[in-house]
Amino acid sequence: MSKSPWISKNRNFSGAMMLLCAASIALGQMAASAATYDGTLLAAMLQKPGSKPSTPKGRTTAKAGAAKAAAKAATTKTGAAKNVRPAHHAPLTSLVTGNGFGFATLSPTTGAVTGYWAHPYKYERPHPQYKHATQNEVPDYQLGEGYSTANFIHSMSWKADGKAPDPVTRIDYAQQSHILSVLTARSRQTLFMPFSIEKNVLVTCWQPAGFDSGNASLNIVWAHPVSSHSAQRVGALDVHVFRFEGIKEGVVLVPLDDAQKIKGKSLQGLSGHLAWALVSVPHGDDVKKHVTDVVNWMHNRAPEQVIGNELADAERWRALEMAHFDSESELKLWRQSETILRMAQCREPNTNDRHNNGMILATLPDNGWFCPWARDMAYATRALIRMGHQKEARMALNAYLNAQPVGKLQNEVGGYPYQVSVVRYFGNGEEEPYFTNEGADNVEFDNWGLVLAAIGEYVEHYRDYAWLNTDTYRGSAYENAKTYIMKPLLANLEPYQDGLIVKADTSIWEEPQANKKHFAYTTASAILGLKAFDKIVERKGDEALHQELKRNIAQLEKGFNAAFVANGKLRGTLEEGVKNDADGAMLEAINFRAVDSDVVVRGTIDKMTALSVPSGGYKRVISVETDPRKFEYWYERQEFLLVDFSLANVYMRVERPDAAAKIVNRIVAKSARDHFMIPEMYVSEINPRFKGEIGDPTGGIPMVGYGAGAFVNYILEREALGYGPTRIHRHQ
Repeated sequence: MSKSPWISKNRNFSGAMMLLCAASIALGQMAASAATYDGTLLAAMLQKPGSKPSTPKGRTTAKAGAAKAAAKAATTKTGAAKNVRPAHHAPLTSLVTGNGFGFATLSPTTGAVTGYWAHPYKYERPHPQYKHATQNEVPDYQLGEGYSTANFIHSMSWKADGKAPDPVTRIDYAQQSHILSVLTARSRQTLFMPFSIEKNVLVTCWQPAGFDSGNASLNIVWAHPVSSHSAQRVGALDVHVFRFEGIKEGVVLVPLDDAQKIKGKSLQGLSGHLAWALVSVPHGDDVKKHVTDVVNWMHNRAPEQVIGNELADAERWRALEMAHFDSESELKLWRQSETILRMAQCREPNTNDRHNNGMILATLPDNGWFCPWARDMAYATRALIRMGHQKEARMALNAYLNAQPVGKLQNEVGGYPYQVSVVRYFGNGEEEPYFTNEGADNVEFDNWGLVLAAIGEYVEHYRDYAWLNTDTYRGSAYENAKTYIMKPLLANLEPYQDGLIVKADTSIWEEPQANKKHFAYTTASAILGLKAFDKIVERKGDEALHQELKRNIAQLEKGFNAAFVANGKLRGTLEEGVKNDADGAMLEAINFRAVDSDVVVRGTIDKMTALSVPSGGYKRVISVETDPRKFEYWYERQEFLLVDFSLANVYMRVERPDAAAKIVNRIVAKSARDHFMIPEMYVSEINPRFKGEIGDPTGGIPMVGYGAGAFVNYILEREALGYGPTRIHRHQ
């Protein structure tokens, strides 16, 4: 295949494209739902670009007036919009669309696509030398941990008449879905990765202002040198195939609309289309097959119909259970969190060398936690279970039980083979027990208890007893969980006074392995998980195992109180020390029901003042790191939102729902300024690593299990305890 004559040295790819792609995006049922969920954005998507927005019915005049004033303030004398930063002054988070087969990211200020990944995870598989890099050996902590997933695009944007893109007036998710809309004074771009096709497909459409489609081009700056470009005829379509140096996947561009006549000056490259699908295609795959799949998916629909159908499908997918919300922002955060949980789950099919179907990422791209983490995934899975997303919850549990190869640290856990990773996974489903920020293998026993708890909650919630008999990597789901999760956990208990606790590990905060301790969180997770799994064992009629578990649970409860309760308060570790004496993770021991003493609960709440920070919430621990060059020095000094959610749940348990609401309402308000995404942390101490002002979002954004999942679990816990407000919305 020859190189295209119009590929420039900077790998710029331009094509003129014309289409009215989003004017009819919503059907009647969507317009109705807009009044409840996001009438402003949907109304904007139904108008011509550049026209004045109408006030959605049902909205207050004050809100419409405020929106009008804000829009006026954001324009110049000539009417061109400025990029206005929100009040918190933080760099806005990149917006993400994904469908379980890949991801794309969008700049929140320019509207340009800034990334398009071949797979839905950061690292595909381990690198033979990845354990040789540590945080002190690699500049800027860019640690090589495996073969990185290919990111095809450096930037991609639309240009009208060859001019630079217009300033963006608004970027947002349509109806808190995965569909992104970018508005300018003269155009609208729609970008999404559709869930309605089982393939890595990125759709981009552009609609100009007015009725004249004019001339426009899609400009792509590839992230890798182009090794070849060819135009191929597939059926009635002319598609374009790009291959890249050193990358095992290519990209096929498939036009989705009828060709339009270009008026005036001819544009460089492809012309006449304003709707494209970018398809990731591995080397050796039949390009014709991939294109045919896209054509069949389109099914003679116009692009605007495809967008409308995709948005309708997203609404039908939402959980149908009743829920109560304090505010419209809280409802929108729920809906966007629901979408984030969906986008974070891998839907790639399992193959002979890949076993990742159902895994859930810790964050969406692009940041360091863009990987499946066993613990974070458990928080996300619990949210899916409780929301009513049975299919996705079951996929997640299957992912735990089908992951392989696993058990890499068998010698470090007493010689017992185990199924659930002691840290996290590579994208191919292989265990990654090594986390390079510490420079050593990690053993985190709490993962096992959390997964047993998720299994127990799923079976109890859905009464899906048949699932226990389904085949997994190591026998039935029940036998796998019993033999390779429960038994290794029991084998790693040790005596403490008259009871038992879990052996020392690195636990939730992933301490360096050399500093492993006996964590309250880990033993509490074991109690939670064994109790949940014991219900399954009892139902299975295994009386001997049931009695064994009852004895071990009772011993663990006794050991927990002896090891982790001191002076009427919880402490984070058995080992003495300033760092974990007050520990945000000890709150989860209360939420996991490992503590039933009201005195201890209230004493532990009082102890949390030691972790309060200027940003308004709570950090994880009291950092004792003295070297500012190390990651942990600044990381442990920021507000950690999982701790905030944990404390809010504890407040509800002691009948202080107002205190809980105060914590969460602040998070809701902040997320509303960042497209309803929940970050890992807020800046609570000005520093060179996590940049921003006090209170700015930082770290992994958006967090999945620790963010979206934690928020959903809080809302559902509030419902269960009877503290929900009276407003009711159905997710339909």
